[in-house]
Amino acid sequence: MPGTIVHLGATVLCSHAGQALPVSIDTRVLVSGMPVATLVSQYTVAGCALTGTAVPPCVTAQWITGATRVLAGGVPVLLSLGQSVCAPTGTPLLVIATQTRVTGT
Repeated sequence: MPGTIVHLGATVLCSHAGQALPVSIDTRVLVSGMPVATLVSQYTVAGCALTGTAVPPCVTAQWITGATRVLAGGVPVLLSLGQSVCAPTGTPLLVIATQTRVTGT
């Protein structure tokens, strides 16, 4: 299923509105002038709304699926429609905004 390629400047949130940022990116491949995120990029989550509740807040996240036909450095790039999971909640990341010019499958 095609989707837009996720890059460093994309707005990615946990399901509880915490800001998610990639720990590592591929600096050799750019879309809209920004480095792309790949399947091996772990994300850190800050500001998860579950803080202070009985349920622990989202702290990290990992993408489970990436592009099948678009690679950066031999690793699949992340697509806005890809599947991800936050730890420890098990909820997905949400790509709210990203570049719209480059798509992949």
